[in-house]
Amino acid sequence: MTNDIIELAAKAGHALQAKGLLLATAESCTGGGVSCAITEVAGSTGWFDCGFVTYSNASKSALLDVPAALIAQLGAVSEEVAAAMAKGALANSNAHVALSTTGIAGPSGAVPGKPVGTICFGWSRAGLTHTERLVFTGDRQSVREQTVMHALHGLLRFIE
Repeated sequence: MTNDIIELAAKAGHALQAKGLLLATAESCTGGGVSCAITEVAGSTGWFDCGFVTYSNASKSALLDVPAALIAQLGAVSEEVAAAMAKGALANSNAHVALSTTGIAGPSGAVPGKPVGTICFGWSRAGLTHTERLVFTGDRQSVREQTVMHALHGLLRFIE
């Protein structure tokens, strides 16, 4: 975990706390990396409710209520699934805002139209959901770190 990531998590935490918001995460490709960064920050209990690491498609459906038909139709790496993951994290927690990550960190797993490094993000709160799809370059660790950074930057933009 880089210092840049931890500093960004602290900044997000201060912003959440200032607004009285609790965060939940729903992570696939990051394997809990966002939650790990957040809990590196002392006092994160004041603004972090919980994290879901839903690596398998079955767990996305069971824990986050992502429709299996949606995953079957569009694949787990889609903005629609990222949105459903974020909404599911909100619905299954005490949080006011949620973020999600789903993607292909590599080195394998690419499919036509979704190269290694394809990541979909979701941010959701009170009836408002925003998604993004990006393609990062680098090895598995680099893609995952870039994903954590972007998820936290996106959270800051989303709550401000």
